[in-house]
Amino acid sequence: MKRILAKSEVLLIVWCIIAAFGTYFCMYAFRKPFTTGLYENYELWGMGYKSILIISQVFGYMLSKIIGIKVIAELKPKSRILLIIGLITFAEVALLAFGFVPFPYNFGLLFLNGLPLGMVWGVIFSFLEGRKLTEFLSLGLSLNLVMTSGVLKTIYLYLQETYQINEFHLPYVIGLIFLPFFLFFVWMLAQIPPPNHEDTLLRNQRTAMTKDDKRKIIKEFGLGLFCFVGMYLLMATVRDFRDNFAVEVWREIDPDFSKIIFSEIETTIGLIVVSLIALIAFIRNNFYSYLTFTAMMLMAVAACGGSTWAFQQQIIPAKLWMLSLGIGLFLPYLLIQTVVFERLIALFRVKGNVGFLVYICDSIGYLGSVSLLIYREFFLKQISFLNVLINFGYIISGVCLILLIIQLIYFTNKHLKGRIWWKLSPKSVLSD
Repeated sequence: MKRILAKSEVLLIVWCIIAAFGTYFCMYAFRKPFTTGLYENYELWGMGYKSILIISQVFGYMLSKIIGIKVIAELKPKSRILLIIGLITFAEVALLAFGFVPFPYNFGLLFLNGLPLGMVWGVIFSFLEGRKLTEFLSLGLSLNLVMTSGVLKTIYLYLQETYQINEFHLPYVIGLIFLPFFLFFVWMLAQIPPPNHEDTLLRNQRTAMTKDDKRKIIKEFGLGLFCFVGMYLLMATVRDFRDNFAVEVWREIDPDFSKIIFSEIETTIGLIVVSLIALIAFIRNNFYSYLTFTAMMLMAVAACGGSTWAFQQQIIPAKLWMLSLGIGLFLPYLLIQTVVFERLIALFRVKGNVGFLVYICDSIGYLGSVSLLIYREFFLKQISFLNVLINFGYIISGVCLILLIIQLIYFTNKHLKGRIWWKLSPKSVLSD
């Protein structure tokens, strides 16, 4: 199968998209379904038990991202399959224990459930990075944002209503249903051939990183990386706030809002964002690609502030504002995950991999999300969710515009500084 995929670019693209989408979709089956449960009449420490469960799992997921900075950066190709199967197995065992350990002692099991799952993305992406069409191949990962949550909610409710399964046991049952599918998609990942010679010339060879490699990349590109990490922190925090409290925001805008508005807006956002990211795959020149995704980010964050102002002035309706704000948040967020570091590594011929840099962003981004979730639970119970989101729209626009301009000057200057020797290197000309 590896030989067949290596000979057919079209088949390889389709294979990678399906394998990545399927594996990551199945990961969500071990992470997300419990959030559909209501856990009514359960309280602990003056808080709703569902909030405690969500916070517990997100803490584990956040710690997983921190651990992933080391694990994913140093991951060798021969260890990928064993690691990803071990991660999911651990998560499923935690869900099993969650169903049988009685309330109120089982919330810690969701911490253990989240602990391995944050590293699954890095393992999957390690099969896809360093290729001339990496942005296109990674569409399978991005597509999960469009449809996964809704599908899993439907499956949860169907099983609950049809078989009357207790909501503490149902997450484990759903995980068990998806386990064979997960193993099949992991087998598909294992058949993906390594990057070929052309991929290496265009995108640089990707290797497991040593401590010195990590220290060097931070030292050499620290300011530019700080700008992207800062952007990701804001994007991840506001994106989670918008997702978690979308119902509350719409109730403040229009108490009689249509319930299908969520699927309409989120599906549109997902399709637009994924299409824009896919276009970058066809830009072979890494510096032009860098300028393109920077321009996309500038327009996206400007849309956050601009659409918020227009909504406040009643120039545009609420639906268009939420759509514009969603695109403004999701586009930079996914660009950083799938494109930014992929192209910067290729542009500057850095020894390393995307996982190391993305996991730095993810760990700090989830720290922001967890902090906001806890702060809201204890100090902001009586707030206007709409006003908070409006303020976030302006903050995102102002702060991220500054960070984008700083990194644009920084990386452009670094690239142009090397023009004299760069022209003398045929290999570099090919790679750029």
